[in-house]
Amino acid sequence: MATVGIRNTVSRFAICVIAVLLSPWFVGGAAAEGMALLQGLDKVTARISTIRAAIGQTVRFGSLRIVARTCRKRPPEETPEGAAFLEIDDVKPGESPVRIFSGWMFASSPALSALEHPVYDVWVVDCRNPSNSEGSSSG
Repeated sequence: MATVGIRNTVSRFAICVIAVLLSPWFVGGAAAEGMALLQGLDKVTARISTIRAAIGQTVRFGSLRIVARTCRKRPPEETPEGAAFLEIDDVKPGESPVRIFSGWMFASSPALSALEHPVYDVWVVDCRNPSNSEGSSSG
């Protein structure tokens, strides 16, 4: 039981260190005010779904309610990376919503800051431009 606590502490420390190292990128990166392109896995049916989450709008995936607060992407001349700040609530019938995730998810490292849920996995794929959500990405 102590090993799990140590692993969680080390994981949180690693996330903090990475956030500090990447903070100049978040300040200088391009904010995509269009949408966060996410993927979701339903572990029961083994189906993967593409989720288009417009910034500031609520989208549903199973019992999850997802709001992308911002999505940032590095300029094209730099190493590709996208990250979205997501708030995810689990909404069960007859119960109050429970916040199960609030933080940054990184496209290149989905396991770094992952949603922990028994039925669903959600991860960031890309940030998209509002004028052309199917074509070129914003940058």
